[in-house]
Amino acid sequence: MSVGNVSKRILLGRKLRSSQLGETLLPKRVALPVFASDALSSVAYAPDEVFIMLAVAGASAYAFSWWIGLAVAVVMLTVVASYRQTVHAYPSGGGDYEVATVNLGRNAGVTVASALLVDYVLTVAVSISSASQYVAGAFPLLIGHEVAVAVVAVVALTAMNLRGVRESGTFFAVPTYLFMLAILGMCGYGLLRLLQGDLPMAESANLQIDPAPGWEGPLSQIALTFLLARAFSSGCAALTGVEAISNGVPAFRKPKSRNAATTLLLLGLIAVTMMMSVIVLANEMSIRYVDPHELDRLRTAAGSALPAGYEQHPVIAQIAAGVFDHFPPGFYFVLTVTGVILVLAANTAFNGFPVLGSILAQDGLAPRSLGSRGDRLAYSNGIVFLAAMSIILIVVFRAETTKLIQLYIVGVFVSFTLSQLGMIRHWSAALRIEDDPVSRLRMQRSRAINTFGLGMTAVVLVVVIITKFLAGAWITILAMGGFFLVMKGISRHYALVEAELAADEADKVMPTRVHAIVLAAKLHKPTLRALAFAKATRPNVLEAIYVSVDPVATNRLLDEWDERHIDVPLKVLHSPYREVVRPVVDYAHAIRTANPRGVVAVFVPEYVVGRWWEQFLHNQTALRLKTRLLFSPGVMVISVPYQLRSSEIAREREDREARRVHAGDLRRGRVRVGSDRQIEP
Repeated sequence: MSVGNVSKRILLGRKLRSSQLGETLLPKRVALPVFASDALSSVAYAPDEVFIMLAVAGASAYAFSWWIGLAVAVVMLTVVASYRQTVHAYPSGGGDYEVATVNLGRNAGVTVASALLVDYVLTVAVSISSASQYVAGAFPLLIGHEVAVAVVAVVALTAMNLRGVRESGTFFAVPTYLFMLAILGMCGYGLLRLLQGDLPMAESANLQIDPAPGWEGPLSQIALTFLLARAFSSGCAALTGVEAISNGVPAFRKPKSRNAATTLLLLGLIAVTMMMSVIVLANEMSIRYVDPHELDRLRTAAGSALPAGYEQHPVIAQIAAGVFDHFPPGFYFVLTVTGVILVLAANTAFNGFPVLGSILAQDGLAPRSLGSRGDRLAYSNGIVFLAAMSIILIVVFRAETTKLIQLYIVGVFVSFTLSQLGMIRHWSAALRIEDDPVSRLRMQRSRAINTFGLGMTAVVLVVVIITKFLAGAWITILAMGGFFLVMKGISRHYALVEAELAADEADKVMPTRVHAIVLAAKLHKPTLRALAFAKATRPNVLEAIYVSVDPVATNRLLDEWDERHIDVPLKVLHSPYREVVRPVVDYAHAIRTANPRGVVAVFVPEYVVGRWWEQFLHNQTALRLKTRLLFSPGVMVISVPYQLRSSEIAREREDREARRVHAGDLRRGRVRVGSDRQIEP
């Protein structure tokens, strides 16, 4: 086994056969952490963003955080209920893209796909960046190196997902469940202490918040509405990831739709419970939290500035420190699993993005390489592309969650809104042909749910665009437009290529003549083999050509050609500027021009070597020549290989690998007892 294969085996594991695809499907207990980790992990930053936005008007505005949390919860439960209808109606995994394409047209589908692609990339960037902030807070040595930490985390996640959905899902299940236990346990214990009257205040409870410039004094009705709208739009980051389940239905075990719908319901109930509990405890513990870049707005109780180097801890960290003030292991447990889940939350995107990319590839809207499964039956190219785009965002925005969050959720609410509109049309069309009263009642109920969902998501989309456009949402909209144009361009390209390649009667016409050319650099075995093969093809004209850059070498070749009585004429192409490729290309073009209905066949002798470094020592001129000739109409390029002795090394290596017995070969019937195949060490 080669070094490359060994490295690939260690990193990704053994290859899986296509027939083993069913073994990678997920039960609900594994699907929940795989597809819901993004929405659940938003509890670690969505409440923070709500308090940051409200803090613009001072701590008194925190009184509205309850209502904002309830509004976000209502929207989330509405979206969950709507998507439960989607997974039943469209279980193929197309999700919002399929719904919009089928019911609203191709342009609407491409718009949804653009929004989802951008949102998946941002999901990875935001989650990993937030996790790097937690890690830096836990390990002060990493402060200032958040970008490096985030990049390493993305690479590690990429490697895990390249091993396959089932394996990565099993790996991620434990941390996700531990996060649920940590947050729900912390909130439950904190609410119990609240009922008992001994819930302590947060570490920031005694601080004062100066309103941001322009927000001093009593707020007008318009200013208050805008403030609440900004806080609400930031809190809606908790809804990201909900759509991933509808895109990942094919990854569920049967019955796929029912299992996906159940997982959606569990996701909604758990996420709402966790988010509201955090907001309630944050208010009861009088947490003060501002934009990390505006810490100068925080003041001590006496009104003086905070000491230099003051570190503001996230909302969950402050709650955990207060709730577990007499039990430090509880505090560290909450912080640890929160940091871990923020890294793993990106796994939702790593499962949704490749599936969507494969569907787009099948529809001719993305490169077809995105639709190919890798050794572990995962869509490897989509996983790598997502990782690369996410790393670029992390580096550009320096892993700062507050900046990245402004780009967030625009795309997902575009897809939410168009999906709900598409589902309404779907049910309306189904009702026109359905006569069964029971089925009609079910469809009418589903349409009502999607209609309510459309109203909610459309309102949120308008609010998000208005409140976040200048803060960075314009970048997301621009990126969506870029993806839209790229996908439309790819679609046009594939359509043009398909039309150009369509067979017709003219393609059956035989060429009038074949003019064969054999490249002769020297009179050695590869050249003689190429001449013999060219003769066997019985062309109308056969000749060898030699590019002369050295008169001495040319004369020597001509003499040897005559001495050996080669019955193929040798034509010498003189090259005063010592070019080798251009004279051959020009000569082939001249023959083709003289006989437009004929074919020029160029036979190129090549060496076959067994060591990787030998590739750099041979065949370079042949490679350049073939590259140039491929663009020449009517010119056919034929490689004539000649195996050097070193090529036996590669063949022997493959033979040894074929004889080696791998784990599971006996069980799969690939080898019999008593076989001479060797057991793999």
